[in-house]
Amino acid sequence: MVDDEAALAIVTTTVPSQQDASRLAAAAVQQRLAACVQVEAIASHYVWQGGQCEDAEWRLACKTLAAAAPALRAWLRAQHPYEVPQLLTHTVQAEADYARWVAHQVDG
Repeated sequence: MVDDEAALAIVTTTVPSQQDASRLAAAAVQQRLAACVQVEAIASHYVWQGGQCEDAEWRLACKTLAAAAPALRAWLRAQHPYEVPQLLTHTVQAEADYARWVAHQVDG
């Protein structure tokens, strides 16, 4: 059951290719770890192993229940192509009807 305004989580990660993004997004939804995954192309600037890098990446924003976020992060880590993946969790408030939909998709 979900409160009128329920806490949900958005787990974000980045991957190096559209193929990786599509694979992870589809599998996360299919396995009911996320209700929805939005994918967008981004440019990332960072330092890795002492060198300045600029790369095209794909960001995934996975909408899930706060209680399901740890399982989603663990699954993403196991499936991820990066040695050190970015896995960030943001707790958000959602309107009741959207929160119920997420709960139905993730919990069944």
